[in-house]
Parts: sequence; C-alpha cells; structure tokens
Amino acid sequence: RLCTLVLLGDLLAGSARFNDLRRGVPRMSPALLSKRLKDLEAAGILTRSPVSSEPDVFDYRLTEAGRGLRPVIEAAGIWGHQWIETEASLQNLDPNLLMWDIRRNIDPTPMPRSRNTIQVIFADLHQARRNWWLIVQPGQDVDLCSVDPGFEVDLYLSTDLRTLTEIWMGYTAIARAKEQGRLAFTGNRQLEADVGSWLTLSPFAKVQKLVA
Repeated sequence: RLCTLVLLGDLLAGSARFNDLRRGVPRMSPALLSKRLKDLEAAGILTRSPVSSEPDVFDYRLTEAGRGLRPVIEAAGIWGHQWIETEASLQNLDPNLLMWDIRRNIDPTPMPRSRNTIQVIFADLHQARRNWWLIVQPGQDVDLCSVDPGFEVDLYLSTDLRTLTEIWMGYTAIARAKEQGRLAFTGNRQLEADVGSWLTLSPFAKVQKLVA
C-alpha cells in the first residue's frame, strides 16, 4: 500500500519516533500507524526498542532486511515522478506532509551560524494550517512548528500550497514563481538570496518526467 511505502521511506530517511513517523504519513490514523509498525516488526523489517530516558517512548529502526528495501522504495518514487501526470500528482495536497519533507531536507550550510527562523505562509489555507515555522540552529536538527514558537522571524515566505509543492517537486523554479507573483519573500536579504541553496528540493526533483 502507498502509505506503507511512504512510511518505509520515512524510516529510511532517519525518522525513528512514533510522532515523527506520524507527521510523515498524516493521512494514516495513529491506530493504523501503530498496526503497520507492528506488522513490519513481525515481518522482521524493523525493530522496536524502548527509550530509557523517556517512558512509553520507542525507537523504530530498520533491520538489515528493512534497509535492503531502499532500492525498491527509491525505484517506486522514481517511477511515480516519471509516469504520474503532473496535474494528478498535485491533487490532494497536504501542507503537513510537504513541510515535513522540506524540514527533513533543508541544508543549513549556507545559513548564518545562528538561529534562523523562517515563517512559511500559505495564503490559500485556513488559519489553522496557514502558518508554519522552520527553526534552523547550528548543531541541531531542523525544527518544524505549526504553532508560533515565539522567535523573531528572519525570513517570511508567502505563497500558496500548490506553488510551494510545484517548487519542491521540481515542476516550477523559484525565480519563475517569484516573477509570476506566486511567491514572495520579506526579511533577511541573504537568506532570500541563498534560498536556492538551503531549500533543497525533493530527491526526485531532478528525475525527468516521461508524461506531461
């Protein structure tokens, strides 16, 4: 099933806690996610280990057999990017899934060696899903918040969900979206100038599409 492939992709990308995995498959209910993880454990695809410092929290790690699925998961992603029509792939968009993917792939190297807070504003979404904050700090994992973390914002990125998804998937260039008025930045000029470096695209963005 597609959700299981996405779940395996998240595990291969390094997600190990239940809540992190849940954010990667937002359309899967907690009960179904728990069942899928148990099924994968029973099949020898992953192991579940308690976190000693956090009661009732577990780490989920792929076994050697699970890691051996990487070529299969990558091939499925490449096939989908090549053969699923662009318009079809832009249906049923989910800001949580998009932002979680972006968060996982941000490259902090070009950023100032300090805390950088980037607020993404989806003007087309209702208030509860409109604002997202990416917090990038030296030596720490990139954090993603859907509630204002209270930090001063260094860069505002205003767009709509479809446009940022198109950029992420390699369908539209950042410069083109800006020219068309579908993407705007406010704030730190250097962060804006370097956006093409730190906002890395989907791993499949460079795969050539074979259908329109």
